Amino acid sequence: MKGLKFLLILVVILSGLLAACSSKPEPAHVQDGLDILVAESFLADIVQNVAGSQARVETLVPAGSDPHAFQATPQDVARIENADLFVINGGGLEEWLAPLMGDGFNTPVVTASEGIVPVVRTQANSEVHRHEEGDPHFWLDPTYVVMYVQNIQAALTKADPAGEAAYAANASEYIQQLDDLDQWIMEQKAQIPAANRILVTNHESLGYYADRYGFTIAGAVIPSVSSSAATSAADLSALVNTIEKYGIKAIFIETGANSNLATQIARETGIVVVDDIYTHSLTGPDGNAPTYLEMMKYNTSRIVETLK
Repeated sequence: MKGLKFLLILVVILSGLLAACSSKPEPAHVQDGLDILVAESFLADIVQNVAGSQARVETLVPAGSDPHAFQATPQDVARIENADLFVINGGGLEEWLAPLMGDGFNTPVVTASEGIVPVVRTQANSEVHRHEEGDPHFWLDPTYVVMYVQNIQAALTKADPAGEAAYAANASEYIQQLDDLDQWIMEQKAQIPAANRILVTNHESLGYYADRYGFTIAGAVIPSVSSSAATSAADLSALVNTIEKYGIKAIFIETGANSNLATQIARETGIVVVDDIYTHSLTGPDGNAPTYLEMMKYNTSRIVETLK
């Protein structure tokens, strides 16, 4: 009897082991939520606000790096291929992506700015080739980020229908925060006399911000929407003339940018360089711009403090 009982137990154990080996478990991302890779850190924060606890969100371009100049490594390509979704800004910001999207590229790509018509910005005195796709810096206008949120919500719902209600609730809450941010910036901007609402930047990154909040972009050290473009002696001479003509107070430089030319111009014209504007990248949790909302508030505060 003892021998028969032992054999029965052994058969049950072996049957369980065989069943476990023969059955194919569901992929972890189906059980535990989506794995989402996002090109830039500011965009990853926006995606995380919509996804909530339903997904894992990681950033591809390292914090503090310029997405205009980013070059993907084989390890980066592998990260894209292993993601359930790859979210990009679009509008030509990720110029490095096109060569990667050949045969065998199967990861769904979500363009957060889908449906936004870009503005082509070219200074009349510029000798550099303009960015044919237009200005990709839509996110510096919070009202455009509302469209980002709607596009992201739709993509997440399509990839994970079970999370539809959560994505909808998260998106609604975040859109309210964006509306509040927009109103706050409007109120802060009012502290600046109308005659002082003139911006000079390192490259043409604040165009949509200026359009939304009533600033004039008088010029840029690099007269292009791409920070990777070149400038010329004629461009710099024209910028100096503009600064002197309009009595401009400052040049606003995004963090991580080479400030040598801006410093040279500031020395020649007697204005200041504000070199801690966050446009393309967030900071760590202890920095000035740990989230998209905080980034926009910090930039606005620096602009208001300088120009009022």
